[in-house]
Amino acid sequence: MARTVSIGAQDFETLRQENYFYVDKTKFIQEWWESGDTVTLITRPRRFGKTLNMSMVEKFFSINYAERADLFYDLNIWQDENYHKLQGTYPVLFLSFADIKETTFNESRKKICKIIQMVYNKYDFLLEGCLLNANEKNDFLKITADMEDYMASLSLKMLSDYLYRYYGKKVIILLDEYDTPMQEAYVNGYWKELTAFTRGLFNSTFKTNPYLERAIMTGITRVSKESIFSDLNNPEVVTTTSEKYTDCFGFTEEEVFAALEEYNLRDQKQQVKSWYDGFTFGKRRDIYNPWSIINFLDKKKVGAYWANTSSNTLIGKLIRESSPTIKKTFEHLLQGESIHLEIDEQIVYQLLDSDEQAIWSLLLASGYLKVKDFTEYISAFGEWKQEYDLEVTNFEVKSMFRNIIRNWFGNVKSDYNDFINALLANDLKAMNTYMNKVASEIFSCFDTGKKPSSKTPERFYHGFVLGLMVELIDRYVLPSNRESDSGRYDIMLEPRISDSHLTLNDNCSRDAIIIEFKIQENDEKTLYDTVQNALRQIETQDYSAALRAKGIPDKHIRKYGFAFCGKKVLIDKN
Repeated sequence: MARTVSIGAQDFETLRQENYFYVDKTKFIQEWWESGDTVTLITRPRRFGKTLNMSMVEKFFSINYAERADLFYDLNIWQDENYHKLQGTYPVLFLSFADIKETTFNESRKKICKIIQMVYNKYDFLLEGCLLNANEKNDFLKITADMEDYMASLSLKMLSDYLYRYYGKKVIILLDEYDTPMQEAYVNGYWKELTAFTRGLFNSTFKTNPYLERAIMTGITRVSKESIFSDLNNPEVVTTTSEKYTDCFGFTEEEVFAALEEYNLRDQKQQVKSWYDGFTFGKRRDIYNPWSIINFLDKKKVGAYWANTSSNTLIGKLIRESSPTIKKTFEHLLQGESIHLEIDEQIVYQLLDSDEQAIWSLLLASGYLKVKDFTEYISAFGEWKQEYDLEVTNFEVKSMFRNIIRNWFGNVKSDYNDFINALLANDLKAMNTYMNKVASEIFSCFDTGKKPSSKTPERFYHGFVLGLMVELIDRYVLPSNRESDSGRYDIMLEPRISDSHLTLNDNCSRDAIIIEFKIQENDEKTLYDTVQNALRQIETQDYSAALRAKGIPDKHIRKYGFAFCGKKVLIDKN
């Protein structure tokens, strides 16, 4: 009989005790322990089993679970008798910052302090007897949500000392989702204050702590060393491109297909693969998203389970307000193409608004892009370079990006849809009406500056292109900013062939469309002058050549000029 699928269960003991669906990842315990690394930072996308694995490590090593070896009897780790002696032999401190999503520094700081206080509460028996002197007992009681900075920074180091004296063993410290407060600090504008606070805490806990045996930190991103790790002695950092622990987080294809067999879903293998496969860790490919797989096993149908577990507010903001270059790159990605980039996996949040590389690094770390191929080399200047070919991870992620782009037009969705219908119907008057409404309402949201930017029109119409793409991609190929004969067009809508037996000529009842954008220049007195210049450019540069070469006659090629001045738009056609 197939095991019960428990949605959202992240406690190892519960999963094992209740015989819920569980994929054995205890090999991670052995790999990590034998690495000898004192402090290990592991980054993986959200919902990839980080919390469950940390719970597993806690239950294996914690003295509090010394009598629960039964949790591991039939798992991989128990095949090595050397690990029988290790189980339940260390004091373990397990903290999670996953719920720290506050909008202010004071609230975030208070919540971190409260979490530390809750850890202390588990060991309040230390206040009994003579292990701690009077001053130490007094310090113990100072660990509260409102404790001073110096006490907060020393708190976990102090508790490590107390536990070392009590048990005669150094402590293992597990910190889950360490970077969640960092992301919130960036979004809500208190980055400087929070990083200063956590830098002191991390330094005392992980660098100058003589009572620390080992530590694991997990998160989604590798926050830059300069931000919070400057005082830390080279922790072992394991990112999505590293070769360590490649099959310890997420499900391998073998594990997924075995699960489909268990639940009598073997005929769904290819559909599941197209939706949820695609993640790559190091050189290991065919890693599946565990959250989506578990939900599929439970509900027996595909859906955007993982993509819908987060608001994706930060990602949406970065893409929407990004440069035209970023938006054009997304056009390629959504068409199923790969992009070639240099990536620095250290995320410098302060540069996300200005450094395009930082955006791609964040998308890779978050699991929204996957590595198709990569090269490493030393530049002529002696710098170590890493260049990657990146693609959208899978169908589920692609659907998430489409939803993000659709949400840009949320306030004027009906007008935007009406514009698309008017475009397809060749209704020039309606196109002008609806396009001006759309531009007026959302123009400014594509700008990143505090003052109106000269680049705002470009940001807007490249966002507009992406909007067209997600609405029409099933009916049209939308190559944009591609070479055509002697010039460049901005958008081309090329009808897709819906039936393999049809030729292009047979399918030309659906017109191809060329759109040229132009911003009004100083020598153009009116928008009418600008739009006529746009139309002339389509003709003089013969943008239709690419379509004619594919067998689409001129009578089935429509040409539009879009002229911009501020939030005003004028559309005309040849």
